[in-house]
Amino acid sequence: MTRDYLSINKDIWNADATNWVEFAKSRWSLEVPAWGNWGNSDAGLQLLPMDMTDMDAIELGCGTGYVAGWMNRRGARVTAIDLSAEQLSTARQMSEKHGADITFIEGNAEQTGLPDASFDFAISEYGASIWCPPDKWLREAWRLLRPGGRLVFLGNHPLSLICSPLDGAPADRTLHRPYREMWGADWTEVEYEPTGVCFNLTISSWIDLFTDIGFAVSKYQELYAPESAMGTRAAIPADWAKSYPVEQVWHLLKHE
Repeated sequence: MTRDYLSINKDIWNADATNWVEFAKSRWSLEVPAWGNWGNSDAGLQLLPMDMTDMDAIELGCGTGYVAGWMNRRGARVTAIDLSAEQLSTARQMSEKHGADITFIEGNAEQTGLPDASFDFAISEYGASIWCPPDKWLREAWRLLRPGGRLVFLGNHPLSLICSPLDGAPADRTLHRPYREMWGADWTEVEYEPTGVCFNLTISSWIDLFTDIGFAVSKYQELYAPESAMGTRAAIPADWAKSYPVEQVWHLLKHE
């Protein structure tokens, strides 16, 4: 991958920000967090600690900031960073509306400029977790966490990528690209729903990278669409996502 993915993704999210305002309003208003494109309830997943009192937490690639809002509601001191000024504008409006005390930073989650060992907990849901090269943003997350700190991130399952046609059409039950040496995909010039440059790895490559950086895996989850799901979201049909894992969640621990 040699293209300027940071500028590409920043421009795309700035241009698309208005289309996410209603989604932001709905997620900010939830009593129980809902995760991913299909809104799986945190009640069965527990991506966030129930009590985050006195915890310093950061969201890497926060978009409209609703995850930051959920953490603040649970008692955390929250910092949230994103590359898109327009997305952050929505996040700040939502934060003010809900009375949340959150520090929002416009910047690159790969190089936050924040001090070492500043946080107890870090999270990324479809933020840095898919829009930044794993080797870059994970090393930054490790640097930001205190010893024993936790990182949770959610993104596309590798299977959803290899089952997605090269022209950007909805995923089907055919393998369209190799799994070996997977790095992600460039969706900027596809025929259907062009977006940005996203990143992913094979399962073994994720684990090798965690080990190299200094993370231990405490839990791994594969998410499916709920049985009630209908339609297509993010180029993944509901019927596909009920049969195959559409998203993955890694729970990591920084070694003491």
